[in-house]
Amino acid sequence: MKNKGKILQKDQIRQKVRANYRQIALDRNCDPACCGDSDQAAAAGLSSKMGYCRQDMAEVPDGADMGLGCGNPGAIACLQEGEIVLDLGSGGGFDCFLAARAVGEKGLVIGVDMTPEMVSRARANAEKSHFSNVEFRLGEIEYLPVADRTVDVVISNCVINLSPDKQRVFNEAYRVLKPGGRLAISDVVTTAELPGKIRKEMAFYTGCVSGASCVEELSGMLQAAGFEDIRIRPVSESREFIRDWIPGSRVEDYIVSATIEAVKPSAR
Repeated sequence: MKNKGKILQKDQIRQKVRANYRQIALDRNCDPACCGDSDQAAAAGLSSKMGYCRQDMAEVPDGADMGLGCGNPGAIACLQEGEIVLDLGSGGGFDCFLAARAVGEKGLVIGVDMTPEMVSRARANAEKSHFSNVEFRLGEIEYLPVADRTVDVVISNCVINLSPDKQRVFNEAYRVLKPGGRLAISDVVTTAELPGKIRKEMAFYTGCVSGASCVEELSGMLQAAGFEDIRIRPVSESREFIRDWIPGSRVEDYIVSATIEAVKPSAR
């Protein structure tokens, strides 16, 4: 019964996260022709602080960049032509479309998101901009709708912290990667113990704060999944935009963005 309670609690967290990002998708699901371009401009401003350049933002469909990340996983993924890439928590498809440019027509990018409204938005973005090497699948990142050993690179942008079962996420990433495949993600990490108020309020969880883990915890989970060559690098400059996530809360005193890289061992 105790284990059943934990499962229900994790599912309740997923439902809260799903509801939050459903609302974000609906709130921003508006044609610039009637709503203006203020949302896009704001998202572009946030993305520039996260390491994206103007060319990146110009190469994706309008509405794909929602300014929801905490870094630029594509910058550390070193994607090659012909590779198969999986994006965990793909949202409007921003990082998927950039990855699609990098891997070319011979490659494939798969985006997985648990929010139907986000998947619909991403699919519409792909269709209107004629991206033939991108597909979006509805699913939870703890239970990936992807076959074993089929992916060269797993990327993600500030999504794994939202999962109530991060170990399972890393186990799943390891499962779908080919031997020698790599993980290249941006996410938040804690730099100090979170106060009780931040840990307990759901608004901080859905806001990518209270679900963050420390570097040591993340490293341990990656090792337990089977990954090697683990490199986790906090980015102190990220406090500049993190302080605006929940104004007045001083969350930047407790979390920063980090680049997280690891490799699945090659078959021996």
